[in-house]
Amino acid sequence: MFALRLQIDRIDMEGRAHPCPIRWIDSFAMRNFTNDAIFDDTLPIADGLMEAGYRVPLDRLESRMEEWFRRKSYIEPGERLRITSASPGPTTAL
Repeated sequence: MFALRLQIDRIDMEGRAHPCPIRWIDSFAMRNFTNDAIFDDTLPIADGLMEAGYRVPLDRLESRMEEWFRRKSYIEPGERLRITSASPGPTTAL
């Protein structure tokens, strides 16, 4: 069960937030380059939105996803990624 809805934003150099395209989020989720099973509990659902289980550590998810986005040149030097809880409670069940 995915219990958290997360907002995934690219923060530009001026500090403005932009929802990350679902194709970026899906690229991270499908490739799972981290080889870390903890990220198996994630599901991209729309631009800037992902669902995740409670066991997914948000700080690790943010740092690993930012690393992947930099590798793919999705975010530029001086930009960063921000992941925040978009809404509490269950949203989707498998």
